[in-house]
Amino acid sequence: MSTTEQTHQQDLERLKLFRYMDDDFMTACLEDNYEAVELILRIVLGQEDITIKSIRVQDSMKNLQGRSAILDVHAVDNTGKEFDCEIQRSDKGAGVKRARHNSSLLDAHILKPGEDTENIPDTYVIFITENDVMKGKQPIYPVERYITIGEEKVLFGDGSHILYVNGKYRGDDEVGKLMHDFSCTDPDDMNYEILAKKARYFKQDEKGVATMCKLMEDMRNEAAKEAARKNSIETAMSLLLLGKLTYAEIAQATKLTVDEVE
Repeated sequence: MSTTEQTHQQDLERLKLFRYMDDDFMTACLEDNYEAVELILRIVLGQEDITIKSIRVQDSMKNLQGRSAILDVHAVDNTGKEFDCEIQRSDKGAGVKRARHNSSLLDAHILKPGEDTENIPDTYVIFITENDVMKGKQPIYPVERYITIGEEKVLFGDGSHILYVNGKYRGDDEVGKLMHDFSCTDPDDMNYEILAKKARYFKQDEKGVATMCKLMEDMRNEAAKEAARKNSIETAMSLLLLGKLTYAEIAQATKLTVDEVE
């Protein structure tokens, strides 16, 4: 068996283990999948009247300083509310400051120049975490701002919402069933057919399997490029410390641009 064939077989074995809790698989399953995104949001938010009008997966957003974040699933409903749904398998990736950052990015991109800030729609940043990162043994942890008036706390009501969903939760309710499905590798064992249908396509249908294998190949190529770039940067830094070569010579040796070396 050739190396290419071995790699393909390994990809097929990896594909069998993919779950919605794996962000690349989830974004593939939810791309243009309005019914599935509506189902997830309705269960997590406890709202039955959500109708999604647009979905963008792996949506890159930048702030004014150029710092960016890639939103796993960025959706907008028919009332203008915006949703960022993130999958986090690592507790570190679900930090509270990251939730704040993503929430601020959504706000910064909603209003157009000249629009009144009072018209800004509600935003929801939803972290679905593999572990119970808040360690409270609750299915969902809503995060809201409050005004402290003496000893009383009143909801601020600015329309900015953050929620953490506990991926370990397995209660006999809609959230528990949803989290079961997010951790399920077999579409036939899922509770919600809307989610199972797309998972089944990518795991069992010839075209779907080919799409996922191509995605895994692209991920490997991107990882190789990133590794090569990191190596080039480290080499350039070492050459700069020696102080014997010009920027142009270092750029030529490392395949970086002169601006990058500078």
